[in-house]
Amino acid sequence: MELLSATGVLSAVESVTSDLMSQATGEAGRRISEALAGLVRRLWRRGGEPGGSAPPLPESPEERRELARRLLAEAERDPEFARDLGELVREASFFEAGVRGGARRPLARPLLLPPGTTLFTDRERVLAEIAGIARAPRDEGAATPVIVLLGPGGIGKTATAVQAARALAGEYPDGQLYADLRGASAATALSPSEVHVRFLHGLGVPQAEVPADGQRQQDLYRDCLADRRVLVLLDNAHSAAQVAPLLPASPGSLVLVTSRHRMPELLRDFGARPLRLEALSADDSLRLLGRLAGERRVERERPFAELVAGRCGGLPLALCATGARLAEREHLTWERVAGELAAPPEAGREPGSGQPDPALLAADASYAELGEAAARLYRRLALRPWPAIPVGAAAAAAEVPEEEARALLEELAAAHLVEEVAEERYRFHDVVRRHALGRARRDESPREAARAVARMIGWFLREAAAADFLVIPGRWRLGPAFAGLTRPADAGPERARAALDWLRRERDNLAEAVAAADDHGFDDLAWQLCEAMWALHLRLGFHEQWAATHRRGAAAAARRAAEFGDPRAEGRMRVQLAFALMGLGQFAEADAELQSAAAAEERARHPRGLATALEVLGLLRLRQWRHAEAQELFERAAETLRGIRPGEDGAADAPRALAILTHHAGRALAGQDRGAEALGRLREARARFAALDQPDRYNEARVGMSLGEVLLAAGDPAAAAAELDLALAVLAAEGADLQRADAAELRAACARRAGDAEGAAAWLRVARDLHRDLGNRTALARLDARLSGE
Repeated sequence: MELLSATGVLSAVESVTSDLMSQATGEAGRRISEALAGLVRRLWRRGGEPGGSAPPLPESPEERRELARRLLAEAERDPEFARDLGELVREASFFEAGVRGGARRPLARPLLLPPGTTLFTDRERVLAEIAGIARAPRDEGAATPVIVLLGPGGIGKTATAVQAARALAGEYPDGQLYADLRGASAATALSPSEVHVRFLHGLGVPQAEVPADGQRQQDLYRDCLADRRVLVLLDNAHSAAQVAPLLPASPGSLVLVTSRHRMPELLRDFGARPLRLEALSADDSLRLLGRLAGERRVERERPFAELVAGRCGGLPLALCATGARLAEREHLTWERVAGELAAPPEAGREPGSGQPDPALLAADASYAELGEAAARLYRRLALRPWPAIPVGAAAAAAEVPEEEARALLEELAAAHLVEEVAEERYRFHDVVRRHALGRARRDESPREAARAVARMIGWFLREAAAADFLVIPGRWRLGPAFAGLTRPADAGPERARAALDWLRRERDNLAEAVAAADDHGFDDLAWQLCEAMWALHLRLGFHEQWAATHRRGAAAAARRAAEFGDPRAEGRMRVQLAFALMGLGQFAEADAELQSAAAAEERARHPRGLATALEVLGLLRLRQWRHAEAQELFERAAETLRGIRPGEDGAADAPRALAILTHHAGRALAGQDRGAEALGRLREARARFAALDQPDRYNEARVGMSLGEVLLAAGDPAAAAAELDLALAVLAAEGADLQRADAAELRAACARRAGDAEGAAAWLRVARDLHRDLGNRTALARLDARLSGE
């Protein structure tokens, strides 16, 4: 019995109970977890354990090893138990093969490098050094070469790294990855998890297959890059701790890092090669100015042009801003510019230093040339470290129409005070933002600055609420931001996908908007933004960011509840936060949030919210194998819903919510091996869905899948197959291909249990084809493993 080796059983237990499969396995992963729970219940009952019907989910490595030992010991005593345990180990091996094999399937070839610049000047020595390190012979198994470009802000690190990367790109046929790590400060720096998610998406890993846990994201990222030749550019890094998890382990790859911070740990631990960028020489500074302002103009006033070049300190950022001014103003003299740079105002000095920063001086001179409206926009956009600024948000800050905001942003970009990073999306260089923020603190009143931030937050809230409504139109919502939203006449799948794409694109800005609202005390805006991000996170994950924003949202809602705000909001936020924590595997913290949510809803006398908190707590108990507790929670939630009177908040939604709870209760009964009761409750759930004013055919079909599971477990594969055939037909009509694939796997299990190996393989191929069309690489690899093992 080779499958029942101690190593095989332990591997299966670890895979299932540690959530190795994460979101990538969906309902199939849930079923294998329930199968292991069933074996453990049998083991507990035979051993006469106290509370034997509700074994705990093992969470620590020690608990998993002990469980594996006891399962194997029982299998040695009982051939029937051994057969069932062997089946589970076999299934777990297919899941593990899928997780491993999914990463090995053909990936996208990411081409994420930003565009270069025609103004790039000098740096031949540095470029040659980078190329030499990249092309140096390496032994098999050698570490990935890592090059760190160091230097102060404005010295041209990013431009040099991009220039080098573009020159070397052809030598890395599997693609190029790029991320701005936003490391100007610890507060703005991206977490490694955020970058892993972006890179995995760039590599073509579907969102559903990206783990929520940071360590598993790192493992999958490195697995995806193993044996591949990829160039990775990590721009604007804050620390070695931020960079280290993003380093691939493939010796054929190359990593370029830019930073203004020394990172000796990268040198010590990874053999990184530091290259410090120096200021441009006088000749190269003059050459760059000539490219911008015109060679003839430089020659006409060469002495003063040389003086300007010297006073820019050899910083490309200062030289570009100064050259842009001269190019825009044909009659501006070099002598005047040299004078401006020689007598800097206070804005050009670093705090605590008597020496002016040439980049700040150049920014100050460019700022002085702006029109009043552009200068005002420049100041207001700097009040928060927005990752990227859409035109609509800029219009809100300036209180002007979008067309006018577009022209003002173009004026700022022409002066090299902002840069366009994508179509109609702008950002500051962090040095320039420092200057703009200084001007804002000087020239904007605190009241007007706060109002400008509030308008930008409000713009993001309005847009996010509208997008969320398109993605999930029927859900129950809180907050005035959603008042008056109606479904457009042309709403359909394309509109919903576009809205979800908008939420994905703006998610970093939305997170910054939550932080801004929290910092400024705009509590109502903070929690409503979180509410408006529900579709984003429910559909796409991003669990770490989800938890971070909703911690702020929950605190903001609690403060507002104490100050006569909407008392329902706190419970709502805590339930949504608990979902994020459950996705991260932080069950204890999720439990605490749900208990707090229920208490908040009881204080608010809000039965609809209380029912939701109890329902989600029940779902958490299901994941913890605590099925009896889950059933009790679902029953309490249903009783709470039945207490809502006509016309009260949630009354219109109560019938559908009761149907969902009845389905959950059926699953909880099945988890207690109470099959007959489970079947009765599931049939009741199906009848409830069918009786709704607007019948919910999709959820009817999901109940049919649960009926199929219970009947199959009861040893009636024919009845299970009949239920699943009905569900498959409905799911096909509803376009629910992911659920169809799952139902097809269940159908294969029915055929296999009935002794029809050929039929089982046919249904597995149906599931495989559906997952192939959906792009689910992990499921595809798992089903290939199953088909080869049949």
